[in-house]
Amino acid sequence: MTKKHKNIALFSPNEAVYSETFVYAHKTMLDGNVFYYYGTRKDIKLENSTMNLHHSSSSLLTKISRKLKKPDTKYLRWSVLIQSMITNDIDVILIEFGPHAHNLLPFLEQVDIPFVVHFHGYDASVDSVIKECDNYSEVFERAASVIVVSTEMRERLINLGCEASKITYTPCGPNDAFLEVTPTYTKKQFVGIGRFVDKKAPYFTILAFAKALKEVPDAKLLLAGNGPLLNTCQNLVAYHQMTAAVSFLGIIKPDTFRNILSESRAYVQHSITSDIGDMEGTPVAIMEAQASGLPVISTRHGGIRDVIVEEETGLLCDEKDVDEMAKLMIRLLKNKSEATTMGQNGRKRVLEKYTISHHIQTIDEVLENAILQYK
Repeated sequence: MTKKHKNIALFSPNEAVYSETFVYAHKTMLDGNVFYYYGTRKDIKLENSTMNLHHSSSSLLTKISRKLKKPDTKYLRWSVLIQSMITNDIDVILIEFGPHAHNLLPFLEQVDIPFVVHFHGYDASVDSVIKECDNYSEVFERAASVIVVSTEMRERLINLGCEASKITYTPCGPNDAFLEVTPTYTKKQFVGIGRFVDKKAPYFTILAFAKALKEVPDAKLLLAGNGPLLNTCQNLVAYHQMTAAVSFLGIIKPDTFRNILSESRAYVQHSITSDIGDMEGTPVAIMEAQASGLPVISTRHGGIRDVIVEEETGLLCDEKDVDEMAKLMIRLLKNKSEATTMGQNGRKRVLEKYTISHHIQTIDEVLENAILQYK
């Protein structure tokens, strides 16, 4: 008798999936029974379970060791996690982030369950991370499939040795609630949201806005989020005497973000490749802004180039080109009708290609194929 739904083990190094919208979507929307395992290899927990997955009684160790391919003591520390796979009758494993898959290899070697690895950004771009994971050679060899969120990431993984036939491209879609936003474009206001970190380069956004403000003195910039560069950015705003024009909102809830999007002229984000090689995949916030009907002003970086059609759904400049970004800001500040047209085009494109339903359907198909190939 076949099961009505597949049982999926979803592995992520982080517990707080609300801050990683793509993981939360996988956890709550995939077609099947999802068992969420979070934490590092030293401390992995199953959500809604009190079981310590790294503590085994001697009797359980003996019982499980008989089922292991390699009944060696170095593998027995995974024994309770393995037993959890058996107890929950897991059909397929989905692992968020390449390094997490690499760290789980000793466990994956002991279970006869196909696994899929989802790469997101830094894990496919930071040289030190890739090197530490042995260029993902064993991950690529053993994985049933690999998922990427940008076409550039796809090429990077192929160059590292992943079979092209194993790779599926699907950017993480926005929550459907963003499609319900009714933008008015009334305010000469830009909004950006995300961590204040090197690859998002909020200071370049601020420097571009400083130039735009000289042309459009009643413009506003709202930046939400937190991170190590926040204080530097606040000091930069103070130095340029823009405290009345630039607001730092801190961490905001999705409904607050949607309210701000509804009255803003455009979404802005100046993403760059950091000194250590860290890159964006496809920023979810950019997808959310497009779904809300706002044009996007950003850079030709990572997956941003996949989802923004220049001059049609948004405007892009080269990384670190502050002068050009300022011109793009001024252009939309002075032309509400153009911003409106681009925003509407962007929402239409999201509806056609990039909704969360599109993304989840693709992931479901990958997981189903992994199960079928294994059988």
